[in-house]
Amino acid sequence: MFYTGVRFEHGYRLDIVVDDWLLIEARAVERLLPVHEAQALTYLKLTGLPVVLLVNFNVEVLKRGLRRLTNKSTTTVCFPPSRLPV
Repeated sequence: MFYTGVRFEHGYRLDIVVDDWLLIEARAVERLLPVHEAQALTYLKLTGLPVVLLVNFNVEVLKRGLRRLTNKSTTTVCFPPSRLPV
């Protein structure tokens, strides 16, 4: 990965990228911490993707383990432009 002319050979591993617009970061932790959000936002900045879904699978009800974060420097969309409802 290159960022502002610097090559990063190791350290950043994206979990899942969907259609070049959504990043999914999976966790299985007791609770999501600010460091998890900071890591996800760093991935957004480095990749230029607009949205990350931070998922914690160590919860009784999955919707309690979801966090949607956006990259403030890009335009956020609910759907990829090619899949907008008509």
